[in-house]
Amino acid sequence: MDSPSSQAIWDALPMAGFATRWGDEAYFSIPVDVPLESTSREVLAAGDLGYWPTGNAFCIFFGPTPLSQGNEIRAASAVNVIGKMNGDLAPLQALRNGTRICLDKSG
Repeated sequence: MDSPSSQAIWDALPMAGFATRWGDEAYFSIPVDVPLESTSREVLAAGDLGYWPTGNAFCIFFGPTPLSQGNEIRAASAVNVIGKMNGDLAPLQALRNGTRICLDKSG
């Protein structure tokens, strides 16, 4: 996905953080500061990767959150969608608070 947020994150790689779980979302602060984009949204799809400007955080969405209505995946507030995970998301259910997540350009 080509956007100011995705480019800023790409340029800042590598980086790592310690996950916080919020329902079936994991997020952590990153050293990026980008404003909300016109394409931002609050309702996401499983596997969406986002940048949350309110918390300067990288977010992984893999299921309902405390604000979800029904089976939707709803962020705390609007996020800039920067990409999507491919493959089986089931292992993310075992992700615990404090798990170290590393982001790099290795693909």
